[in-house]
Amino acid sequence: MGWFGPSKDEVWRQLSEEIGAEYVEGGFWKGGSKVQVHVGPWTVTLDIHTVSSGHSHVSYTRMRAPYVNPEGFRFTIYRKGLFSELGKLLWMQDIEVGHPEFDEAFIIKGNDDDKVRTLFADPKIWRMIQDQPKIRLEVKDSEGWFGPKFPENVDELHFQVVGVIKDVERLKALFDLFAAVLGQLCRIGSAYKQEPGVVL
Repeated sequence: MGWFGPSKDEVWRQLSEEIGAEYVEGGFWKGGSKVQVHVGPWTVTLDIHTVSSGHSHVSYTRMRAPYVNPEGFRFTIYRKGLFSELGKLLWMQDIEVGHPEFDEAFIIKGNDDDKVRTLFADPKIWRMIQDQPKIRLEVKDSEGWFGPKFPENVDELHFQVVGVIKDVERLKALFDLFAAVLGQLCRIGSAYKQEPGVVL
């Protein structure tokens, strides 16, 4: 225990034990520590991503799960704020899913309005999203220049927020959310239950 409570690694080790996940020790060459959970054919990876710009460093808690996305369906969801309202007025298409409380709190963008509505028609999923104090959940088509190259038709379910999450219950809820979203994507035909062939 340090001055500010348990360290991230202590919390993440505890999380791994409680949910039967693999805790992967970090190192100089391997990067930081991570937690990996197998959900059906998919592997959900929790880690810290640090972005450096000039003299400042910003750390993000992120969660990722590559999966086979046969139709290239994409969406992004995040909580509304001052700048999101401005963005909505300027150029963003906000898709409403028909739950007033949910639509009031979040901005959702996607490349298929009907699929977005079907995905978020599951009350379990939108309640789990509402329970997250901060959230940005999206489908990305790659890890960028420095990440692994994805095969064709493989995309990634991606969560990222500023800061290091050291709340075991919140992290458990995020893993549950990933499992629920991946399952729903399969049910609506936007994911296949097969190994994506990508190791993070």
